[in-house]
Amino acid sequence: MADPHIVSIDEIREAAERIRGVATRTPLLQWDETTWLKPESLQPVGAFKMRGAYNKIASLTSDERARGVVTYSSGNHAQAVARAARLLGTKAVICMPENAPRVKVDGVLRDGAEIVTTGNDSEERHRRALQLVDERGLVMVEPYDDPTIIAGQGTCGLEIVEDLPNVSSVLVPVSGGGLSAGVATAVKALVPAARVIGVEPELAADARDSLQRGELMTWSAEDTGRTMADGLRTNSLGPLPFEHLRRFLDGVVTVSEDEIADAMRRLAHRGRLVVEPSGAASMAAELSGRAPRGPDDGARVIVISGGNVDPELYRRILAG
Repeated sequence: MADPHIVSIDEIREAAERIRGVATRTPLLQWDETTWLKPESLQPVGAFKMRGAYNKIASLTSDERARGVVTYSSGNHAQAVARAARLLGTKAVICMPENAPRVKVDGVLRDGAEIVTTGNDSEERHRRALQLVDERGLVMVEPYDDPTIIAGQGTCGLEIVEDLPNVSSVLVPVSGGGLSAGVATAVKALVPAARVIGVEPELAADARDSLQRGELMTWSAEDTGRTMADGLRTNSLGPLPFEHLRRFLDGVVTVSEDEIADAMRRLAHRGRLVVEPSGAASMAAELSGRAPRGPDDGARVIVISGGNVDPELYRRILAG
C-alpha cells in the first residue's frame, strides 16, 4: 500500500467527540489487583462496533446520507451500522452470511435495515456490497478497512489510557483489524511503553500469519468457519489495519476453542458478564497464560469486544 493513511491521535479524539452520548463510555472493571476488563459488550448494540459505525456515518455529507449506506458483516458491525443509520436518519442495507447468528440478524432487523443474505465467505459478502454500491448508489461503510472506522474504534484505546494512565499492556481481539488497529494506535500514541497484544482463535489465525510473514495472508472460509468465534472469522486483515498493526502491535497470540469457552464461563460466573466467543478471546489468552507478562506489567487491560452470543450456544458452553 502506497502512503497509507495512518490514523492520528487527533483523529481519534475527534471521533470521541463525535460519538459522545451515542456510544457508551464503557468502564474499566477490576478483575484482580493487576487486571482490568474493558466490557464493550455493554455498548448499545452489544459490541464495540458502534464506535466506528457511528463515527463513519456521522462523517458523511448530507447528500451521502440521503443515498443510504451498505455494508457486509457477520453480525456486530451489521447491527452497529443499522443502529447508526437509524439514529442519523438514513437507510441501511446489510450483506450478511447465511450462517450469521440469529441474535445478530434479529438485532439488524429491529433497527429497520434491509438484509441481503450471501454465502459464508467474507469476500463474497464484500463483492455483493460493492455491487449494491453500483446498482443503488449506496455509500459503503467498510467494517474495518477505513481510517474513519479505525479512528472510531480507537476511542476504546483512548478511554483505556484516560481511565488507567499507568496501563502497561492491553489484550485485544483481532479480526479484520479495525479494533486492534485503533486501540494499538491510541495506546501507543499516549503510552509508548505499553504493550498491545492481539488475540485470535487458533482456527482463524490469519493475522498472526500475516504479521509473521510481513504480507497479507488469507485463510479460506472453510478454515475460519471452524471457530465458534463468528466475529473473528474474516479471511484476512484489511490492508489499512495491517499497516497500523505492523507499526503499533507488539504481537499476536492464539487461543483454542476450549480456552474461549472456559473464558466465557469464567466471565459469566465471576465477572457477571454475558460475552460472545469473539469477545472472550482476549480473556482466554489471559486465563490460559498464552500472553505472559513481563516483570513490569502490573496494569493489564483485557478488551471484551462483544456480548451478542447465540442463546443455545451460550447454554451449552455454560453447562460445560
